[in-house]
Amino acid sequence: MAEQGQTRIAVNRTAGLRPVAAATATMTPKDIFGILRRHVLLIVSMTILGFLVGGASWYFFRRYLPEYTARTFVRVLPPVEKDPMTIGGGVVSRDIQYGARFSMASLIREQSTLTNLIDRDKVQETKWFKSFGETKGERITKAFKDLKKRFGAFAQRDADFIQLSMTCRDDKESALIVNEMVDLFISSQGGTKREQLAERLARLEEQRGRVQQDFDSAERALADVRRRFDLTDLGEHGYVDTITLKLNDLEVQEGALAMQIKELQTATENLAKQAVGPINEQVEHEIEYDPVMLMLAQQLYLQESYLAGRLTKFGENHREVREAQERISEIRVKRQIRKAEIAEQTRQANLKNAQDSLVVFQSKLEELERMRDEAAAKKRDLDLARIQYEQRIIIRDERKRMLDSLKGQIEKLRIMHDDPETPKVQFVGYAPVPLEISFPRWKIFFPAGMVLGFVFGVGLSFLLELLNDLVRTPRDVVRYLHIPLLGVIPDAAEDEQIRDIDLCHVVRQAPYSIISESYRRFRTNLKLSGSGQSSKVLLVSSGMAEEGKTSVAVNLATTFVAEDKKVLLVDANFWKPRLHTIFPKPEVEGEAAEPSEFGLSTLLAGLCGYREVIRPSGIEGLSLVDSGPLPPNPVELLATAQMEQLLKRQRDSYDYVIIDGPPVLLVSGAKVLAKLVDGTVLVFNADIARRGAAMRTIRELKEIDATIAGCVLFAVKALKGGYFQEQFRSYQEYQKLQLAGAI
Repeated sequence: MAEQGQTRIAVNRTAGLRPVAAATATMTPKDIFGILRRHVLLIVSMTILGFLVGGASWYFFRRYLPEYTARTFVRVLPPVEKDPMTIGGGVVSRDIQYGARFSMASLIREQSTLTNLIDRDKVQETKWFKSFGETKGERITKAFKDLKKRFGAFAQRDADFIQLSMTCRDDKESALIVNEMVDLFISSQGGTKREQLAERLARLEEQRGRVQQDFDSAERALADVRRRFDLTDLGEHGYVDTITLKLNDLEVQEGALAMQIKELQTATENLAKQAVGPINEQVEHEIEYDPVMLMLAQQLYLQESYLAGRLTKFGENHREVREAQERISEIRVKRQIRKAEIAEQTRQANLKNAQDSLVVFQSKLEELERMRDEAAAKKRDLDLARIQYEQRIIIRDERKRMLDSLKGQIEKLRIMHDDPETPKVQFVGYAPVPLEISFPRWKIFFPAGMVLGFVFGVGLSFLLELLNDLVRTPRDVVRYLHIPLLGVIPDAAEDEQIRDIDLCHVVRQAPYSIISESYRRFRTNLKLSGSGQSSKVLLVSSGMAEEGKTSVAVNLATTFVAEDKKVLLVDANFWKPRLHTIFPKPEVEGEAAEPSEFGLSTLLAGLCGYREVIRPSGIEGLSLVDSGPLPPNPVELLATAQMEQLLKRQRDSYDYVIIDGPPVLLVSGAKVLAKLVDGTVLVFNADIARRGAAMRTIRELKEIDATIAGCVLFAVKALKGGYFQEQFRSYQEYQKLQLAGAI
């Protein structure tokens, strides 16, 4: 842990006195192991005590309060209603079967079931029941509470059984109570199941009566439809009825006739337009094949041939030529007249014929529409009759199916009502009288006592550790105080080399001891720290008295002297001075040392000079300033300018000035000195320093902006499982080897 302190100091070397980061308060496995090692005797003692207590408890219960447990089983069938009309049954999953067994086990432990068990005569005649009081009501209440604790109903997961058990002090009565529960539960389940089936039968019979009435009503409704529409064949067939065929044929004829009428209307309109318009090709064809037109055409051809001959023979002015031309003109006029007559006659005849045909077709269409309307009316009546008939057929068939289903269910329930497997629970056998004691068992009491003792010992160990608020280890300094740890001074009992040696002279009189090495490590850490490099005037103080600050101050001064440094050691603790006893004057050696006539108090009061108060210590390089007589105003005296002037003057004369000051929490003079020095070293005794006092000491110094160089953990004991135990052992072995080599 000291090495950890050195590392932390090195890290903060350039950071001055900045607070060290708080370490986590989480307990590490190493801490837990250390706690267990330190309290191993306590844990072992508690474990042995627990083992003995467990054995004594087992003997006491076995001799005076033994208990017997009777057990039996009830078989639970799969929770499905088996169809009596089929062979075999459906497969039920294991989880569902276990759920059914668990539900029945819970039913057995219900209040009503346990109360019914207590009400049975054989149970009330047992010594178990009579031991619960004088009155019957009191007995029943206490017996029920005891059954809740001692009567068990356990559903087995991998088997079709429920295990029933009862524990009491009489072996025969435990078996009797279990067997009474078996009879009660099986009989109650059988009666309850058959009552449920009887109720279901009654409901199904009532429902079958209602369905039968609905079926009869549906049959009467079918007959009423046939009678109302005077139709006997309204069912579904694979062929089309005559009414539908007739209606379809009339609709086809009506459609065709409508098309013809539409075509005639179009033709009539066209003929009407042609009667007043130009002659079309049809009329031209009629004109060409007219006999009169053919005759006139022949005459015209002959006259034109005759005219051509006369023109060739006589010329254009001849009389015969002119006569021939006149006849040709007459023939052409006749042709035009005849053509007009024929065209008019043909067009008027065509128009008249078209109009007459249109009238005839329209008359036929009206007759077809009348016939179609009559057929459509008959078709609507037929469709309505069929719809009503089909609706009533559906209702009748549905009621028929329901009626058949109800009849089948009623028959099944009647068979199930008389089936011996209906209750779903079966008797396996009565519980035998137990032959062995079920409580207590040494296999439980002895290990349980040992385990409980071990747990109690471990818990007590951790409780003692948690209740201990001393600053015992460097880890406590890092975790709670948050200031640099400059040194760890072991307890005197840990070092055999300092027996019969004053702790203030350890470094000088036992230089090879581990405590001396710890002081030298403290000196090195202080010099290498950020504040120690520039600190020449140091105050050594503590929170409370008797924490070892004087020993630390003297030994620190001795380590500096060992480096050929000049050191002035000042005793500023007017209230309880120690330096005059640690370094007595030669003339008073062997006598009871008294405070010097001249000292710091007389110097600050101006009663003497520096030469009168600074005296040799007997150690080369180390000078002393005793405290002197106790002044009436010590705090005010320390706050004078003379004290500050003393420190400034001696800073130039000595390499280090170390002040042994008063406790911070007891005397305010420590704060006055802390403001005058370069750095303050706090000493915390690991055996008496409380965390709260240590933190309050640091807080009060920080409130006045005093420079805290760090702290020293004094009188640290090696804890089992801790770092120091191993460090002390290793150092002692190393020191033995070094001394042996030197010899």
